[in-house]
Amino acid sequence: MSLKTVENFDFKGKRALIRVDFNVPLDKQFNITDDSRIKGALPTIRKILKDGGSVVLMSHLGRPLKKLKEDGTVDYNKHSLKHLVQRTSDLLGVPVQFADDCISDKAFAMSSALKPGEVLLLENLRFYKEEEKGDAAFAEKLSKHGDVYVNDAFGTAHRAHASTTIVANYYTEANKMFGYLMADEVRNADKVLRSAEKPFTAILGGAKVSDKILIIENLLDRANNILIGGGMAYTFFKAMGGKIGNSLVEDDKLELALQLIEKAQQKGVQLLLPIDSIIADKFDAAANTATSDSNHIPDGWMGLDIANNAIYDFSQVILNSKTILWNGPMGVFEMDKFQQGTKAIAEAVANATQKGAFSLVGGGDSVAAVHKFNLADKVSYVSTGGGAMLEYFEGKELPGIKAIMSPAQPKA
Repeated sequence: MSLKTVENFDFKGKRALIRVDFNVPLDKQFNITDDSRIKGALPTIRKILKDGGSVVLMSHLGRPLKKLKEDGTVDYNKHSLKHLVQRTSDLLGVPVQFADDCISDKAFAMSSALKPGEVLLLENLRFYKEEEKGDAAFAEKLSKHGDVYVNDAFGTAHRAHASTTIVANYYTEANKMFGYLMADEVRNADKVLRSAEKPFTAILGGAKVSDKILIIENLLDRANNILIGGGMAYTFFKAMGGKIGNSLVEDDKLELALQLIEKAQQKGVQLLLPIDSIIADKFDAAANTATSDSNHIPDGWMGLDIANNAIYDFSQVILNSKTILWNGPMGVFEMDKFQQGTKAIAEAVANATQKGAFSLVGGGDSVAAVHKFNLADKVSYVSTGGGAMLEYFEGKELPGIKAIMSPAQPKA
């Protein structure tokens, strides 16, 4: 897919309205605990400033209208982007101005007054219900903040929100484009989805088969191997007549699991399940643990990680792969007792990458895992877009990408 990016655009004297994904985690004192999303947007911002342009940044933070205070009101302080101003300034090396509303007269006055090299951050878009509704009037107001629209928020590209999709309608084709981060995400995803060097192995984990049905079906036409771990594996084992104790299961997906196994066989794809599991007598960091065959888990016990034989099997497949996609952990890696499988798979992916494989890690938990085990710089690409990456690999067209690629109505 050929993408029009900021690379070949001259921003001199232009105000660029950039949709970034600054939905970063904050602690109780409003300190940023992971600033990687802000860092991801820096190359695009710096390019525009270097050209002699000015920048207006817009983003959401959390879901303020859905997570109200006990009295039913919006917690404006908790979800305010003002907590990001200092860190963004420090990382950028430029003072960042802040507008305490995204479409107020004051905000428009501030964006209109920007001089070349200056940066303005607008307040949380999701303080307005019109943002998530994709409201055209709201999007048109946002468009007045910039001469040019840049979408650099891959993490929200699967949402047809006002700032990610609809706002693009108010810019001519020449004045809307992708940022570097967005382009990198799509380029790397396409490398896996459309031009994967074989053998191509997909590692899928997480809790539910239902979350991964579409991606499994899409990958059955592309991958040589699909490795399944995490809670979703036990639905497959139960479907095949195995005993899974109290392990997580989707009883309404048993028939589907059998169909996926059959489709894999028909297409010559190796669909590999974990032969053994670390089991626990309760879902608790202090639980008693043991090892069991994954299809013979005793009553009262549940599988919470893959065990040594499964780790060996999976690792061998990974080490013999040329392209690797990893989406979803192998177990409850947040608890030390159940992190062994996810850590081992992360190490196998890193080792395969060192041997020349191309590896893409996408999805919140997988990304958290490679960061936790200090392996993020040992894989080829770490995606910032959880839900967006998943939908892209399901074969869906993402609204945020389509909006830039489509012809537009000229800006009024």
